[in-house]
Amino acid sequence: MELELPSEPTTTSAGFVRRTGAFLLREFREILPPTIFFFIGFNLILLTTNLILADYGAQFSSFILATAAAFVVGKAVLVANAMRSIRRYDRAPLIRPILFKTVFYWVAVFIARLLEHWIRFWLVEHHPLGTFVPHMIATFDWRRFVAIQLWIFVLFLIYETATELNHLFGEGELWRLLVGSRPSELPLNRRQRIFELVQLSKLADAHSVDEFRDPTSSAHANLIDIVRRLAVKPQPPRPA
Repeated sequence: MELELPSEPTTTSAGFVRRTGAFLLREFREILPPTIFFFIGFNLILLTTNLILADYGAQFSSFILATAAAFVVGKAVLVANAMRSIRRYDRAPLIRPILFKTVFYWVAVFIARLLEHWIRFWLVEHHPLGTFVPHMIATFDWRRFVAIQLWIFVLFLIYETATELNHLFGEGELWRLLVGSRPSELPLNRRQRIFELVQLSKLADAHSVDEFRDPTSSAHANLIDIVRRLAVKPQPPRPA
């Protein structure tokens, strides 16, 4: 009689592979938006700078550096998002998380760029570790470094504003508001709909659930009015 081997190791390995794949997919999705945004931003800055300096067409290596810098920013954002302190002002007025995360990401990228130069200086060029700071002070192009950091701050400010608005409206809603079309049967345009949703939010902040459940209360009446204005127009009955 043949004995069947237990299948627990195979099941455990398959579960580990699925968890690893899900983790890597989640990390890739998180790193992709800032990488694409800064890839476009850095290369647009590079293009306009070359055009201003009348040197466009001979800067392919700079294109590679701008692309590599976008990946550095994406990795720095991924590391920063893993820290709990990044969500410190999530419940505050919108301007505070935007500015806080912009500065937080900017500092993370600043440190990542310095580490990148330190690793190249020590491991690639094989210089003594103790000479890194004097070498940076004497030979490093600080003007270019600071200019790039200023642009990184501006790009992060734009990126975080768009990200926070996307979270405010719901994932994907900002994109749908910008490029999507609304069905013709909806009675309100986008501005009117957003206004009604803001009124609904204020109403929810001012009244309790019990007040909304009471059909004789003003909160219930206001709620019904807002929902009626937001709802789809009833279709006329078709003739028999």
